[in-house]
Amino acid sequence: MPLELAPRGSLFVIFRKPIPPARNGTGRGNFLTFSPLMDLKGAWTVKFDPKWGGPESIEFPELVDWTKRPEEGIKYYSGKATYARTFDLNMKARPNPQARIYLDLGEVKNVAEVRVNGKSLGVLWTKPFRVEITGAVKSGKNELEIDIVNLWPNRLIGDDGLPPEKRLTKTNVREFTKDSKLLSSGLLGPVVLQSVEKPGR
Repeated sequence: MPLELAPRGSLFVIFRKPIPPARNGTGRGNFLTFSPLMDLKGAWTVKFDPKWGGPESIEFPELVDWTKRPEEGIKYYSGKATYARTFDLNMKARPNPQARIYLDLGEVKNVAEVRVNGKSLGVLWTKPFRVEITGAVKSGKNELEIDIVNLWPNRLIGDDGLPPEKRLTKTNVREFTKDSKLLSSGLLGPVVLQSVEKPGR
């Protein structure tokens, strides 16, 4: 009985009746088969919250870790940022028009919420950062928004290097200083549309 688990994943296997040994490799797996459909490369518009030091809106030519950006308002940002872009999809031109469609975000630091054409598709907080979008996507132009929330330390690290009157936070946590290593943040990708076959097919 082939099984596939996501990173740190687990499951229960319950045999209600005796199971004869599989013959000639006829056992079916519990996992879906994902095939690349479209790689969403290129620019994204990213909106940060200015109250926490980020720019209201900026264009990322490509996906990059916030800590690698030159702007201090992004490098030290902690909170929510919204990535937005459009993509075109010809639903009938797919290899299998009946296959379901998933969106795989690749690497995410740390939590994501996905919206396609205004429809919320849920929160992703662990690998694989993947969600089904079949019921929200359409032929033609599609609007994609992804909220990303990172962890708190980067803002504390950035504030420790500022004079007290310019700091955005007040805390008694002394674990993070201006010399601490920044934590990887943002939507890192690659972001890919995937076509999905049912298990065992």
